Amino acid sequence: MAAKDSFYEYYTENRWKNWINQIKESKFELGDESETDVSIFVNMTDDVILACLKVIARFDKEALNAEEASEQIDKIQDIVMAEIPSISEDIDMMLYSVQDSLCCSFYAFQLYIAGEYSVDVDMESMIEEAFEADESEDYDKAFETVAYIGASVIAGAYFDENILANIPDERLELPTVNWLDGIDTISAAMAGTDSYKDFDEEDDEE
Repeated sequence: MAAKDSFYEYYTENRWKNWINQIKESKFELGDESETDVSIFVNMTDDVILACLKVIARFDKEALNAEEASEQIDKIQDIVMAEIPSISEDIDMMLYSVQDSLCCSFYAFQLYIAGEYSVDVDMESMIEEAFEADESEDYDKAFETVAYIGASVIAGAYFDENILANIPDERLELPTVNWLDGIDTISAAMAGTDSYKDFDEEDDEE
């Protein structure tokens, strides 16, 4: 089954481009967001995360080995992180934010595949560690810490959605907030549906 999975496309360039086209048509502007316009960015992020979770589901079932699963995550990352031609200042800013949050999420998936996580992680302490590293401009440490948190969430560690709501105002502009938002998306996707766990590429028509 692993050999067959290696030829399956968990996410495609056309799928990503379709989201970009929808965003172009939305004519999104900051400060004048409608719920519909904002939801496009949320939904495109969810779509990518669910594709990654399908890879993890196949990995957990041993239909993909670690190397194959890592390669599939890399393929999705290559599509999503490719440079996007400028659309408008506001849309460009939003898409950068999406890519930035997903970049940390991709690393979290890779850490999970590598077995670098703990379901007993002290979430509050690690989040504080990430923020302190960020405030000290040790961005690599902050990024890696948030990714480790994400890998632990994928493994089953609890991530309280109120964490983001309770971040002090003085920290809201730090990169760590955006990276944590990506991890929150993973947690929400896992809590919202478990259909990806029963995913079988033979039954998927997309």
